[in-house]
Amino acid sequence: MSDVLVACLLPVMLAYLGFRLSVFDKDVIHSIWLDLWSLFNLGPATNIDSRNVLFSIQTSLTAYSSYRALSLDELSRMRASYMSIGRTHKRIGYEIGYPEKLDKLAELIQVNAKVTDGIAAVMRRIYNQGTVSSVMLWPELRPTTKEKHIDSHSLSRIRESLKHFVRDWSDAGIVERSVIFEPILSVFSMLSAPARSQNRVLFPGSGLSRLAYEVSQLGYDVTACELSAYMNGAFRFLLDPEMTKTVNQHEIHPYAHWWSHSRNAADLFRGIRFPDVIPHLAADGTVGLHLKEGNFLELDVTNPSANSRSRRTEGYDFVVTLFFIDTSVNIIHTLEHIYRLLKPGGTWVNLGPLLWCSSAQARLELTLEEVFNVMDAVGFSIVGGRNGNDDEVPNCMKRRTISCEYTHDDKAMMRWIYEAEFWVARKV
Repeated sequence: MSDVLVACLLPVMLAYLGFRLSVFDKDVIHSIWLDLWSLFNLGPATNIDSRNVLFSIQTSLTAYSSYRALSLDELSRMRASYMSIGRTHKRIGYEIGYPEKLDKLAELIQVNAKVTDGIAAVMRRIYNQGTVSSVMLWPELRPTTKEKHIDSHSLSRIRESLKHFVRDWSDAGIVERSVIFEPILSVFSMLSAPARSQNRVLFPGSGLSRLAYEVSQLGYDVTACELSAYMNGAFRFLLDPEMTKTVNQHEIHPYAHWWSHSRNAADLFRGIRFPDVIPHLAADGTVGLHLKEGNFLELDVTNPSANSRSRRTEGYDFVVTLFFIDTSVNIIHTLEHIYRLLKPGGTWVNLGPLLWCSSAQARLELTLEEVFNVMDAVGFSIVGGRNGNDDEVPNCMKRRTISCEYTHDDKAMMRWIYEAEFWVARKV
């Protein structure tokens, strides 16, 4: 048997062995496939990351367009469940107003759909025209992937985006924003105002970009980078002058779909108006807020978006990660890329938990101590030390634990509290 034939058969045998040992576990099989692919691919395996399809423009646009139909289908199942109970119990349900509650949900689906339809309209217009192609980091996707992933998971991603409108761009989100934004904004407030415009800041996993916007308002040159087109479409809905003209123009009912932990129907169905301010992107070549869409791991350091002085030095002065690093498929790769994108001596600011990707997506699930050890190996130094006990460092720069919430419902009977970790690290 020739060496060439052995080389060809070896990956096949390994794949078969992995398939047999995995007991038909799809996640393990997918993991094995990524490893085999990497043998023949000199670049990282991120180009075939399924998340690039799940959160793509095509999938997200179709999902937003389908919000009304998906929600009404779910409501039909709720009505059928109510009708399946006995006559006596249906009468009690009628007396306490349960059918009216279902009817109210039907009304609010239509209200929410005004926003989701608007997002879909913006996405069709700007992406079909190719007006943002210069800032896209998306890999090519075949049109056949368009309808494949539209299901109940797509509906949950839409609802997550609606809750981010509340957290990021409404008066109702002020308290939550103050807790998680203030530690990061304090770091950026330390630099003297005249020098801020010469500093480039990157926000990977920027979501609806409110924190990135706030830092840009301090005078920094900021780039928000987001993988999910669910988030990018929603943000562009706010940026679009045809769709968003005035403060608090839009209304959503973001909690209407989840009936657990509700004290009363008024809380469950309450409306939230947004945006509390109207964001704008800076023109190319000027200091302000910029947006790059797609996978942060595909972002290069050689494409600065702002002033001429920053063009002469590759890399970013700051990278800020808020509730981001635990979304990594490979946390080591993520930290290496953050390091690569920073200028020599650049600063990384982080706040968030370690809620690793579910369904075996995360290739590594590390403890906080192990994350710090990886940071050491990559080349980061935590300002003030791991214990945050260096008296010569300003308190706002010291590593600490911050109790916080994430897109919470402040009227619900359940609270999910994160003991999130805050640190500032330097590239050494």
